[in-house]
Amino acid sequence: MSTPPRKPDSPLTFSAFQQHIRDRYFATDSARGAPATFLWFIEEVGELATAIHNVAKDDAAHRANLEEEFADVIAWLTTLANITGVDLDKALEKKYITAGGPTGHK
Repeated sequence: MSTPPRKPDSPLTFSAFQQHIRDRYFATDSARGAPATFLWFIEEVGELATAIHNVAKDDAAHRANLEEEFADVIAWLTTLANITGVDLDKALEKKYITAGGPTGHK
């Protein structure tokens, strides 16, 4: 089920983004399957690692690339959530809001 387009001035939610990714890519993503999609996700994480390394150069082009790579990682993670049936809003709420989240990052 498709949702109506988001107004440009309204905040983007995880739920709206997950629905957007589902509407746009679900047929292709589900046909590829979770294992192959996970490999794409890992490739994007590697590109993010490179962008984080390069951000020390502190110029507009590297900053723009960093933002793009963060967006790509979130998009591919959302794709994995979609094809494995995970509602990100519910998962985030349960782990980080209701349960208070982990006591610290390791």
